[in-house]
Amino acid sequence: MGRRPARCYRICNGKPFPKSRYNRGVPDPKIRAYDIGHKRAKYDELPICVNLVSKELEQISSEALEAARVAANKMLLAKCKKEGYHLRMRVHPWHVLRINKMLSCAGADRLQTGMRGAFGKPTGKVARVKIDQVLISVRTKEEFAEFAKEALRRSSMKFPGRQKVMVSKKMGFSNLTHAQFLEAQKEGKIKADGAFCRIRRERGPLSNFLK
Repeated sequence: MGRRPARCYRICNGKPFPKSRYNRGVPDPKIRAYDIGHKRAKYDELPICVNLVSKELEQISSEALEAARVAANKMLLAKCKKEGYHLRMRVHPWHVLRINKMLSCAGADRLQTGMRGAFGKPTGKVARVKIDQVLISVRTKEEFAEFAKEALRRSSMKFPGRQKVMVSKKMGFSNLTHAQFLEAQKEGKIKADGAFCRIRRERGPLSNFLK
């Protein structure tokens, strides 16, 4: 029995249904990686951030997320090389789908009981997405910004509903805008934290400020 179309599970109905000790036998999500590209690039190596933003309240399957990741990665790898981008999937499929398996072959009426006990068995996982939630983020160099936009546009074709590609005002994946970053960098307040950067707090021992 093949997979049902995604339109059967697109609407957010009812309470969330995560995997738990009560909900067992759940298949693994199809998405294989959440961070790809130059993951170890410092915060100032890839300053431009491009986001794919959802404009609908819906559920997106793990198969669609994996297809979108592969489509975006294929173009970015060809145009920017591995050192020129860092792609991050921003949603995780954790809501479990159920299916009440119905037989359609001859003589099926002797093998199934219709709608009696129709709760269903786990069949897959989806991500619940809100309006204006970021689905995929790419940080890259200025010369590759247009390629990042096109890669995310192609990945949006794998999703149902409406999405928009937007260039963020933030510095890479950090929470600082470019203006805040430049001002803090002049004052020597930037604290590096791998792919992130933040403003150093003006609290704590004096040894932090007398370096």
